[in-house]
Amino acid sequence: MAVKRAGDADASEPAAKKALTQSAPVPNNKTMPTDYGFIEAAPAGCLKIVTYNVNSLAAASKKGFKEYVAAESPDILCLQETKANQPMAFLLSKTQYPHQLWHCSRAKKGYSGTAVFSKRKPLRTTYGFEDNKLDDEGRLITVEYDSFHLVACYVPNAGEKLVRLDRRMRWDEAMRAHLDALEQTKPVIYTGDLNVAHAEVDLARPDTNHRSAGFTDEERQSFTTTLQGSALPRVDAFRQLYPTARADAYTYFGYRANCREKRLGWRLDYFVVSQPLMPRVVDVINRNQCYGASDHVPLLLYLRDTVEADDSAGSDALDVKGDSTESDALDVKGDSTKSDALDVKGDLTVADALAAKDSVAPELGATAAEPPAPGQI
Repeated sequence: MAVKRAGDADASEPAAKKALTQSAPVPNNKTMPTDYGFIEAAPAGCLKIVTYNVNSLAAASKKGFKEYVAAESPDILCLQETKANQPMAFLLSKTQYPHQLWHCSRAKKGYSGTAVFSKRKPLRTTYGFEDNKLDDEGRLITVEYDSFHLVACYVPNAGEKLVRLDRRMRWDEAMRAHLDALEQTKPVIYTGDLNVAHAEVDLARPDTNHRSAGFTDEERQSFTTTLQGSALPRVDAFRQLYPTARADAYTYFGYRANCREKRLGWRLDYFVVSQPLMPRVVDVINRNQCYGASDHVPLLLYLRDTVEADDSAGSDALDVKGDSTESDALDVKGDSTKSDALDVKGDLTVADALAAKDSVAPELGATAAEPPAPGQI
C-alpha cells in the first residue's frame, strides 16, 4: 500500500492510492487501440478533465485521436502542441463540445498552440499573460468555471543545449504570479504539458539527463517553487495519489531510439491543483494504453463536481472569435466573455479554505532504480 507523504494527514484529503499494479507489463504499443473497453464509466458525480499533448492535431486526427476522444468523452479536453494556424472548425462536433477555445501561435506558423473543448459553459476566458510578448506562441488558455479556474498550458521547452532556459525561467515566474492572482478568488487546476520531470522517479534515465531540457536543476527547482505557492501549497495530484509509480506514470515516449518499445519515458504532463481543491480529486489516471496518435499519452482527472452540468449546448457565450476557418492565428487577449458576471455559487476560495499545510513537492533527490536512457522532450 502506498503511504501518504508527511504533512498530508488531513482526513478530508484522499488517501494515496495503491501502487499501480506491476503484475502486467506497462503498455508499449506504438499505435492507438482499436478497442477502448478499458475506459471505465466515470465515478458518479464527477467531472472528467483530460489533458493531451497531441504533437500536431492534424497528424493526430489521422492516427486515432478522434476515436479516442469519442470513447473517452471528457467533459473538458485540454490540448497542447496543436500546431494549428487557425481553429479547426469541424474537428469535434459543437453539439458535443459547444465551447471550443483556440489559442494559436502568432510567432511562427505550424508551431505550439493550445485548445480547450468544453461541454460546460465557461464564465470567462483569457489567452496568454498580460505581457503579450511572453506568450506569442499560443501556449496558455485560462478558463473560469463555477468553482475553479482551469489553466491549460503548454510550457516552453528549454531547448536543445538549453538555449531557451532563460525564457523558460521567465515563463515560470510569470505563471506563478498568474496562479497567485487567480487563487485570490477560486482554487486553480493547472494542467497540460508542463515540460518538466520533477523528480528522478519521473523519467527512466535520470543519471544522464541532468543537463537535458526538462530535467535541469533549474527547471525542477522552479517547479518545486510553483508547488509551494504563496498563500497555500499546490498539489501534484497524480504524485500525491501514486507516490511510487514509475514507468506506469510516464506520459511521453520519444520517437527516437525506440523509446516506447523499451518503455523509456518521461512524466511531463500534470494536474496541479490548489490544495483546497485536493479533497475533490477522486483520481488521476494515465491512459498509457493510448499511445500512437502522439508521442504523449492522455492524462485524466476525475473531480468531484459541485454544480449541475451545463445544458446550454449551442450557446454562443465565450465562443472564440475566429471559430471560422477564415480566422488567422487567434490574437485574443484579455477578457473575451460576453458577461462580466462573476457571482459564483459555491466557490471554494483559497482565502476561505484549509489552513496551510506542508508542501507536497517530491524531493529532487528521489532515487532511481532503472538504467539510464535518452529522452528528447
